[in-house]
Amino acid sequence: MPEQLTHYGSKFSGYAHKTGIALEEAKAQYTHVEIDFTNKPDWFVSINPAGKIPAIVYGGAAAPADKPSPESTKLAESAVLLEFIADLYPDSGLMPSDPVQRAKVRFFNNTVDTVLTPALFGWMVGGAPASTIVDAFKKIQELLPENGQFAVGDRFTIADASVAPLYVRIVLLAEKGLPGKEQAAGVLEALSSPELAKFKAYGDRLAERPSVISAWDKEKSLAYLTMAIQGAKAAK
Repeated sequence: MPEQLTHYGSKFSGYAHKTGIALEEAKAQYTHVEIDFTNKPDWFVSINPAGKIPAIVYGGAAAPADKPSPESTKLAESAVLLEFIADLYPDSGLMPSDPVQRAKVRFFNNTVDTVLTPALFGWMVGGAPASTIVDAFKKIQELLPENGQFAVGDRFTIADASVAPLYVRIVLLAEKGLPGKEQAAGVLEALSSPELAKFKAYGDRLAERPSVISAWDKEKSLAYLTMAIQGAKAAK
């Protein structure tokens, strides 16, 4: 049975959203500590010297969140934490047991990290056109199985936990006319086209999943992202 686990994150952080989804999918017993990553407490560097969220403290004796047990293990980086959670809860199916399927999960996650994530930031705060997001969506769509509800088949895995936070944020912004009217309209138009029908159906399934909904604060996320967009425009 897994030991005590404390998850440090923010309900409006996309990266912490990933690990929050995985923990919910695993039906893990854990304590969530909300960290405002725009104003992190001084003690948080004792959890993760890099000061980034999410982070996990695992094991050791019960202790306050800001002073974890010396015997506990401190871990960080969402990609690492996703696999850690999957390993802690193998019955969850978050990481397949088959080596080929495991490799597919890792390749899918790598594509999310190297293609979709930079596309999101470029579109959101860098002034990149809608085609930047659309092209990234197409590359993700190419990886989806011919048959199956999720990234590598019919079972939800950490690959799905990795892409869901990005999809819901992109759609949220576009539906609000952000980061700009043309950029937003281009994304929504592409998502309504037959060319991206498979990807949209997949993304919408993720968006409706209880773990995806419960692991983030939609309104706070919108407020933070809007502030980031306005800040980027003001800096130009």
